[in-house]
Amino acid sequence: MNISIFGLGYVGAVCAGCLSARGHQVLGVDVAQAKIDMINQGRSPIVEPGLEQLLLDGVRQGRLRGTTDVQAAILATELSLLCVGTPSKANGDLDLVYMEAVCREIGAALRDKASRHTVVVRSTVLPGTVKNVVIPLLEQASGKQAGRDFGVAVNPEFLRESTAIQDYDFPAMTVIGELDSRSGDLLAALYEGLDAPVIRKSIEVAELIKYTCNVWHATKVSFANEIGNIAKASGVDGREVMDVVCQDYKLNLSRYYLRPGFAFGGSCLPKDVRALTYRASQLDVAHPLLASIMDSNRNQVQNAFDLVTQAGKRRIALLGLAFKANSDDLRESPLVTLAEQLIGKGYDLRIFDANVDHARQFGANRQYIEQQIPHVSALLRSDLQQVIDEAEVIVLGNNDERFVQALDVGNGKQVIDLVGFMAGSSDAQRHGICW
Repeated sequence: MNISIFGLGYVGAVCAGCLSARGHQVLGVDVAQAKIDMINQGRSPIVEPGLEQLLLDGVRQGRLRGTTDVQAAILATELSLLCVGTPSKANGDLDLVYMEAVCREIGAALRDKASRHTVVVRSTVLPGTVKNVVIPLLEQASGKQAGRDFGVAVNPEFLRESTAIQDYDFPAMTVIGELDSRSGDLLAALYEGLDAPVIRKSIEVAELIKYTCNVWHATKVSFANEIGNIAKASGVDGREVMDVVCQDYKLNLSRYYLRPGFAFGGSCLPKDVRALTYRASQLDVAHPLLASIMDSNRNQVQNAFDLVTQAGKRRIALLGLAFKANSDDLRESPLVTLAEQLIGKGYDLRIFDANVDHARQFGANRQYIEQQIPHVSALLRSDLQQVIDEAEVIVLGNNDERFVQALDVGNGKQVIDLVGFMAGSSDAQRHGICW
């Protein structure tokens, strides 16, 4: 394939070397003549193990060269990778000055090109950037329409400095955000032969995936450091603790718990978060990440309450009271907290939870129910269908499979899904807490 790469910094230079090594014809484009000269001499403009040899091989074999001529690069290639910098502004927002400039130049070049060209954003940009900035600039400068006259896609990079070439050749995954399938097909062809899944999503999803991965990595570093600091202050080697934690691939290092939804609860997680953060405070160990966990959890309960209030109805059905299905445990259940908020605001609330209803009469939690939350348990009903029929808003609170039927109740009822039963995103009748 004939490929132009705009921006020969860290990402652009690595992509140029790796793509030319895979047999593609690559034109590197940059405003800095010094970088172009280095590329044309087979020298690397950045320090990255193994990259200079790839660049030198590409130049010697006639598959790689650099230029400052944007129009020539567009006319000579069929696909462009935008790898320009997106630095931070003083307020933390992205500075898109380089992205905006290159889009104007590429758009002007597309005006004079008869064949279809595909523009791929490889730079890290926030969701909505391509839709609200990149595409309008390209269309305005070219006089053409994205998706019809030229292609647009997003291809976030997951390259770590010092191991970038290995990361490129052996990725965990390749993410493509596509405006149209033709753009996605062309981009996917670049990754044929790599032993990794190619995941094709909408442009906005692809944009956010990159940020989510990086913030998750940052969170893991901060989490391990805070645990390590608490461990040291307690006379424990934090490395030994985290080494064992990381051996659990069922829960700790897995997709479990990494599903957007409602707040956590139960007898373990809230209690243990509070205990460890209290001990950290006793030891005078700063722990801002861990200290924010309970606040974040309370905020998710508030988000659910806000969804109910936004529905503008008064008769509410809460399906599920225990913090998860197949349990009668109400200790620190966020659904109990939600129910109490609704009661406090005067909503006409009815609750169905077969396990809790049983526990109220026979179970080990009977005393807790009678003494701690009698005002909530008094609203429990035994007939699921009756609870649904009498409600204007139905809240799906835990993952009891019997609650799926409530998604299609119709009759103008609103459904609020806190679990993830919905297959798609929110619409006029159904509202997901994170979708």
